Amino acid sequence: MFTVAVIEDLIEIKPEDFDLLSIQALEDGIHAKYADRVIQGVGLCICLWDLLEASEGRIGNGTGIAHVNTRFRMVVFRPFKGEVIQGQIRRNVKGVGLQLSLDFFDDIWVPCPIGLPKPSSFDESEGVWMWNSQNGDAAYDESEQVRFRVEREVWNNQTLSGPPPRSSSTQREERRAPYIIIASMTEDGLGPIRWWDEEAEGEEGEEEVEGVEAADGIEVEGQSNGF
Repeated sequence: MFTVAVIEDLIEIKPEDFDLLSIQALEDGIHAKYADRVIQGVGLCICLWDLLEASEGRIGNGTGIAHVNTRFRMVVFRPFKGEVIQGQIRRNVKGVGLQLSLDFFDDIWVPCPIGLPKPSSFDESEGVWMWNSQNGDAAYDESEQVRFRVEREVWNNQTLSGPPPRSSSTQREERRAPYIIIASMTEDGLGPIRWWDEEAEGEEGEEEVEGVEAADGIEVEGQSNGF
């Protein structure tokens, strides 16, 4: 789910940070520029891992800002295809699917109904997606803890190639997230964790009952417990 990426960049140190140790000023500058930032094809930057190289700083004319060429490693969030992750349901969206959250990352989508066990449908009265199983309907409630499988990634370039198109106050172009994970919950063990915990507890109870019934037929000192 997390990897380490090597990045090379020019980091700025402002004059008010000159009283800090050089490494501290560089680390602060890297965090300010990269923390919670998505790099196309790399992932979501979480935090600095370590600083590998740094050049001598050069002061810009008229600004007093020092520019330092750096090479460092960042911890990034980028799960691999097929990885199973635990998160929670953030919201149900009719005609779209389930939005999931990992607290620090919310752009995870399960397209419905194809991403859920068959048959599944959207309950208009409850406003949630339902698994219409043979044992009854089971809801995908918001804030429910779930397990999901990563199916693919979607990258949306945020770089502007020109001025944004004109739009009225009543009609604005929706901006897409730079990094989206498409997931599924169709297999056994995926979906709300509570479902599978309850099923496991039920199976354990059945095994205990079977064990008691088997013990009733055990003979002790030539006599049967079943009389």
